[in-house]
Amino acid sequence: MTFLQLSLISAVALLGPLLALPRKWHLPVVLGQLLAGILIGRTGLKLVDPADPTFTLLADVGFALIMFVAGTHVPIRDKAIRAALGSGAARAGVAAALAVAAGIGTAAVFGTGHAPLYIVLLASSSAALVLPIVDSLKLGGPKVLTMTAQVAIADIACIVALPLAVDPPNAGRAALGAAAVAACAVALFFVLRAFERSGTRGRLHDVSEDRKFALELRIQLALLFALAGLAVLGHVSVMLAGFSFGLAVAAVGEPRRLAHQLFAVSDGFLGPVFFVWLGASLNVNDLGSNPQMILLGLCLGAGTLIVHSATRLLGQPFPLVVLSASQLGVPVAAATIGSQLHLLQPGEGAAMILGALITIAASAAAGPRAVASESARKPSKGGTATKSR
Repeated sequence: MTFLQLSLISAVALLGPLLALPRKWHLPVVLGQLLAGILIGRTGLKLVDPADPTFTLLADVGFALIMFVAGTHVPIRDKAIRAALGSGAARAGVAAALAVAAGIGTAAVFGTGHAPLYIVLLASSSAALVLPIVDSLKLGGPKVLTMTAQVAIADIACIVALPLAVDPPNAGRAALGAAAVAACAVALFFVLRAFERSGTRGRLHDVSEDRKFALELRIQLALLFALAGLAVLGHVSVMLAGFSFGLAVAAVGEPRRLAHQLFAVSDGFLGPVFFVWLGASLNVNDLGSNPQMILLGLCLGAGTLIVHSATRLLGQPFPLVVLSASQLGVPVAAATIGSQLHLLQPGEGAAMILGALITIAASAAAGPRAVASESARKPSKGGTATKSR
């Protein structure tokens, strides 16, 4: 990779913010970045090589950072979320049970032999996508809290299960690697909590802010990369390392200054590099030469919405049901890992991304309806949170 190519990648990644600019569309920034990668990668102009070692390394670092930031956004310390865990777990369990039947059926119909992978995809949700939508739309109330808990539980479970589902013959090895990463993340939680309670972290913060050392960022990145290195040695995705470490930091409490620094590093540079790399890695032309993969993508997207719609029977409003089906991290990781290990059929990775895009489109449509439904309920309950009051 050259500086000119890196400049090109950074420039085309601006398509993400441009498409996300109209607020009424509720499109995630990642969508434009994926399209930009498709344009300059294997499908389009072939201006960058996704197999380039430098490009791949930067993308892996970006992926780890994205999942780390997603983990820090899970509101583990929120007592209201803890109270909603039971209902959220029940809804996630119902969706997972239906995903088993749907995943086995999908694999049988298309003859891919990837039933475990499809089960994980159909059951997954994306906290990295849903939580920003909830915040931007200012949604609240018990139903939203339950939905947030459901999404967090499904996301965590599917992230852990994905390495086992992608490559079942090596599931035992992946399970050991996942257990090692999880154990280290738990150990880091206790270490960070001890530093927080003793005041060491606060003193470090004061020195860093006064001397402009950015020590917290440096230390967090060193720990994240060490955990990612352990994940690679354990033959599991850096996704698990990033997300588990993010959960540990969220459980202790992430300093606001560190959050801003991580946002700059992740969303400003390495995150866009990853999504452009992923788009460049996909060969969408395979969908054209394998029309059944287009149908597979449609089935995965529609199947996810149908599976999660079962939670409507447990009292969840339909717009929130659709939001809970939003996918991003798990399908992206599945396509990435499957492509790297050469386990997917031509066009299968693109089909997974297509399925995720269908759920994103559905969530963009469901968001305004969730706001309208909440606004319609509040006056009848004598609520005081609406703007009119």
